[in-house]
Amino acid sequence: MKLKPLGDQAVLAYCADEAAAVRFAAAVRTANPPWLQDVVPAYGSVGVFFDADQIGTTDVTAWLLASNENLGGLTPLRSPQSVVIPVCYEFAPDMPRVCEQTGLTSDEVIRLHTTTEFTIYAIGFVPGFPYMGYLPEKLCGVGRLPSPRVRVDPGSVGLTGRQTGIYPLPRPGGWNLIGRTPLVIVDVAAGFFPLRVGDVVRFDRIDSAQFRELEGERLIVASRASHCTGVSQEPVP
Repeated sequence: MKLKPLGDQAVLAYCADEAAAVRFAAAVRTANPPWLQDVVPAYGSVGVFFDADQIGTTDVTAWLLASNENLGGLTPLRSPQSVVIPVCYEFAPDMPRVCEQTGLTSDEVIRLHTTTEFTIYAIGFVPGFPYMGYLPEKLCGVGRLPSPRVRVDPGSVGLTGRQTGIYPLPRPGGWNLIGRTPLVIVDVAAGFFPLRVGDVVRFDRIDSAQFRELEGERLIVASRASHCTGVSQEPVP
């Protein structure tokens, strides 16, 4: 693990791989030293943010280095959850582009997308946007749109490069849209953010009628149901 300062209130830890970053972030949160303010994992790195009035970069770096082996033995405060998210692939304005670039049919794209378990490796871009990897090899390599859309509807499911993700809020965006979930996955005003780094997501194909039935309901992750209301999604077996 390599450590570098990130401004004067954070240290950036570079881990061996994405799985190591998820474990390290969970362990630091569990240790919860008094100066800790936030832990932000992003693929193979983890940002550890601290209260600069209590401690400095040098001491945080020393603590992380000294604690690294011990942190691995801590039991995380929460375990990653498996979540099924319904997606209607009828709302797919960029499906023809994805098919053209991959040489796959739309049914093949959907089959690959729904039979892959994706890990959330980062949350960002907008509040609650889950960056998930990795796409099956046959779906990899589709670039972003030449010109980003001015507005992407919330719930839109997109892909680019090796990643897939869900737009939780109406925002501009340049990913290739291949479907849309009817469920609310973010409510900023209510502090509703059910998806976390480390969670495993599988997509379930639904039709437009099912989409309308579920539209506006909240995604509920089983162990976090007490904090949410709406449709409960069964964990992946």
